[in-house]
Amino acid sequence: MAAPKCKIKKNDLVMVVTGRDRGKTGKVTKVLAKERLVIVERINLVKRHLKPRGTTQAGGIVEKELPLSVSKVMAFCERCNAPVRVGYKTGADKSRTRVCRRCGEALASS
Repeated sequence: MAAPKCKIKKNDLVMVVTGRDRGKTGKVTKVLAKERLVIVERINLVKRHLKPRGTTQAGGIVEKELPLSVSKVMAFCERCNAPVRVGYKTGADKSRTRVCRRCGEALASS
C-alpha cells in the first residue's frame, strides 16, 4: 500500500497551529508519510536521559525533537506572513507547482 498523500514536504517552512508550540515557525527536517507525522526543527522539544554507551557516547540529558501530526502544522507563506493552505497549479508542460491558496504565490522549498 502506498503512503498517504501529504502536502507538507521536507524543507518547507511551517507554522504550528495547535498545541503547546502554537504560533512557532520552523523548517521541516523529516516527513513520515505513512504515520502522517512531521519533524520540525526546534519545535516539540523534549529532554531525554541517555546512559553512556561504551567509550564513544557520553551519557546525560539530551534535547530532541519529537514528531508532530501533519494536522497540527500548516505551510507558512512568507509573502502573506501567515499560515496558509496549499494548492496546486498545472503549468503548460503539465508540471504541478505548489502554491499559496491566499495569494497564489509559489511556495518555495528551501
